Order: sequence, then structure tokens, then C-alpha cells
Amino acid sequence: MPILTIESTCDETAAAVISETGTVLGDCVATQEALHEKFRGVVPEVAARAHLERILPVIDSAMSQADLTHQDITAIAVADRPGLAGSLLVGLVAAKTLAVAWEKPLVAVNHLHAHLYACQLASDRNIYPCVGLVVSGGHTSLYHCRDPIDLAYLGGTIDDAVGEAFDKVGAMLQLGFPGGPAVSKLAESGDRKAFDFPRSLKRADNFDFSFSGLKTAVRYAIVGPGHQDFSKIEITAQTKADLCASFETAAVDVLVHKSARAVKKLQCERLIVGGGVAANGYLRKQLKHRAMQDGFELNIAPMNLCTDNAVMGAIALEKIKRNEFASLELDITPGLQRGF
Repeated sequence: MPILTIESTCDETAAAVISETGTVLGDCVATQEALHEKFRGVVPEVAARAHLERILPVIDSAMSQADLTHQDITAIAVADRPGLAGSLLVGLVAAKTLAVAWEKPLVAVNHLHAHLYACQLASDRNIYPCVGLVVSGGHTSLYHCRDPIDLAYLGGTIDDAVGEAFDKVGAMLQLGFPGGPAVSKLAESGDRKAFDFPRSLKRADNFDFSFSGLKTAVRYAIVGPGHQDFSKIEITAQTKADLCASFETAAVDVLVHKSARAVKKLQCERLIVGGGVAANGYLRKQLKHRAMQDGFELNIAPMNLCTDNAVMGAIALEKIKRNEFASLELDITPGLQRGF
């Protein structure tokens, strides 16, 4: 029997109905980009209120697409960590309420582990064990994935996530929100060697990342130290493209290097990659090149499963097989970076 999955960790309200074999029977995602655009970033309170408005219609849409009633559902899965506290609470309360009303068991889903499980959903064979890289707006983390549920944290960003850095650079260059895709688009026509930006922690003997210094270097390249008003800075279109290309190259260089080193150190045969930034074309290209060079297999989540969605909540099926259900006392674990 199928399960209902719910996702509300940040600014996407999503629900999906997944069969016991992993087939998507219904899927709905409501984005909030227009709400946060004027703030040039996600505002937690605004996101939570939007989830409240959308959570039931989104669930209803997924159920309608699947042409099922609550009697057909086996369990209800919900992302309880990590993410924005208010956003997580909306999804969790909805899931608990339905679990009680429909008399169904509850399954807790780790949002980051689910991002990596998207790679399994797109594969026709088992991809574990492997090294997993999560790259998104709030997270940049490496894991040793022994199986879909047993993941050991290897390291992650000690400050800004790579997706946040992309968005902040986009904001500095007045490219709108979200800035990441716009930065990547401009980078295609830029000179990747125009600016010598730092590759922080690239040679460090760990699997941590740092992107705040890179972000600051881009800021100084645009306005110099002490200047704050980016809107008054006149930059040519080509210089903007060069800045984007040089920034993207520096960020991707570190991601690829550390991921490949983790694969080698752990003697794994495979790297899997998930999260919103996994949709970045240059990152995908460089990872493929490194995989061919080093001789490991690469599995990147399909484009439609990179950004936040409820389909990846199918990881709950793995927990159900092991009878790992959550009680109604389940609480959120917001968190942002380390240890998840």
C-alpha cells in the first residue's frame, strides 16, 4: 500500500503519494519564490505562514492525482529535520493530525538523507554503500552512506552553505531572487580565470567547507572594503559575467576536490549528489570529469528531484521495512549545518 509524504523544511510546501515499490502516484509542490523575492532571501515567518495556507491544498492535490482515499494509505512520512523551525512545525503538525485522524503510523524523514535518496529513486539498482554530497541553500555536507538510513557525517560547511553563497553573490550583483540560477546562467558567458578567488579549506586535512571568505572576496571585487550600497555600483555586463564565472569555478573546485578525496579515502566506488545546487550545470560537468579521471561511479539526483520535494520522502519506505516508526511525541530538530 502507498504512503503519503510531506515536505516543508524551508520555502517549498510539498506532498507526494508513493507506492510500496517507489512509484510516484501523486506529487505536488507549491513554491514561495514570489513571496521572498522582495526580501532577496527566505524570511522564516513569511515561509511558515505560506505553509499554513498551502499545506492542506497540496496534500489534497497529491491524493487526488493518485486517485486514493486515506483508507488506501499505509503510513504518513514527514521531514522533521533539519530546516526552519516554523516551516518544519507546519508539516509535522499536519502529519500528526492526519496520522491520528486516519489512524496511520508516522515516519520521520531526515531531509538531507532524503536528498541523497533521490539518487536511489533514479537508479535501477542499489547504489549503497557510497559517499554522499548534499549541496543546497542551507547545507553543504559529506556523508559515508553505508545504506539509505545509516549515514555517517564526514564534514560540512563551517559557515555559509554553497547555495547561500550563490544567492548572496546574485544579490550583490542585483540579479534578483533566487540568485543562484542567475549567477550560473551569467557564468556561462564569463571568463572563469578573470578573478583569482580563494578556495578555502581545499587542502585542509578534513572534509569541512567554508564559503564565507569566497563570498567576501566577491564583495570586495565588486565594491571594495567599506562600501555597502551595491545598487550604486556600475558594472559592465561582461564584468558581471566574469565575476559569476570566477566565483562559480572557485566554489565548484572545492566541492569536487573534497568529494573525490572522500571517495578515495573511504575506498568507495561511488559518489552520489543531491540538493538544489546539484542542478548546477557546471558542477555536474566537473563532477563527471573527475569521476572519469579517478574511476569512480557518479550518481546525481535528476533535475526534478534536486530542489526540495516530497518524492524524495520515499526514503520512509526504507524505515518502514525496518519497522522504524515515530511516536506522536515526535518533535522538530531545526538545525542548519553540522551533524545531520
